Amino acid sequence: MSKITKIILLAGTALASSTALANAAKLTFYCSAQEEWCQVMANGFQDATGIEVNMTRKSSGETFAQVKAEASNPKGDIWWGGTGDPHLQAAEEDLTEPYVSPMRAELNDWAISQAESADNKTIGIYSGALGYGYNKDLLASNGLPVPKCWKDLTKPEYKGHVQMANPNSSGTAYTTLATMVQLFGEEDGFQYMKDLHVNINQYTKSGSAPIKAAGRGETIIGIVFM
Repeated sequence: MSKITKIILLAGTALASSTALANAAKLTFYCSAQEEWCQVMANGFQDATGIEVNMTRKSSGETFAQVKAEASNPKGDIWWGGTGDPHLQAAEEDLTEPYVSPMRAELNDWAISQAESADNKTIGIYSGALGYGYNKDLLASNGLPVPKCWKDLTKPEYKGHVQMANPNSSGTAYTTLATMVQLFGEEDGFQYMKDLHVNINQYTKSGSAPIKAAGRGETIIGIVFM
């Protein structure tokens, strides 16, 4: 299919997408949600419309960088999912096109407010709480207590046992940084991240990777959207 002038951010419903791309032969779909969600969306759209979907899954930060790099010669049609900040930044930099879905009224007020703040170049589709999970068996075998709060993760006993994503590539990790600044203030928030860094065993590219690693027994604690 001929590429649109800029990448469109949609609400992620098959009906809304098929309205804009009814005559398309193929849809190039950038997805920053969990891999499983991306597959569901791609397969659902393809089944509903008959349009072939070429899906690429990358973290929010990576996709934003790709969209920006391709600004003069766009390769994708839709960017769906991931954290809100990169989408809002793309809208601010005029990397994306406005779109108003006929199903927009079914969304929550906060999602519509996000769209209005970005001149309809992006819209909220889901929300999640940032937190951390842990492997209880590994906690027990290492004689470690269950962490009760964010500041617990900086304690010496958890050194080498915490995993989080890289803020340079992951929207989840960027949200973690922003959250700590909001919780503790700018100076103390950045100090918290420095203290936490001492206990980090790996910075992953993907925001969901740390909790998956904890489930596999590769780390004890993973910071993630719940």
